[in-house]
Amino acid sequence: MAKVIKAHITGNVWKIEVKVGDRIEEGTTVAILESMKMEMPVEAEDEGTISKILTEEGKAVKEGEALFEFE
Repeated sequence: MAKVIKAHITGNVWKIEVKVGDRIEEGTTVAILESMKMEMPVEAEDEGTISKILTEEGKAVKEGEALFEFE
């Protein structure tokens, strides 16, 4: 069953740091969100392999919105 990485703040996706198939570990920065002119990294909370990217650079996201799936 796939796990999900969610946005921890409301903002815009400034940069996606991973691609499908990338292996991630706890603490890996998977994306950077921009909110109120501040850049906030989104980090993996577990290890696995990115299976799906659910967002894109420049997209506005809300706190709690799913950004990535990993297994």
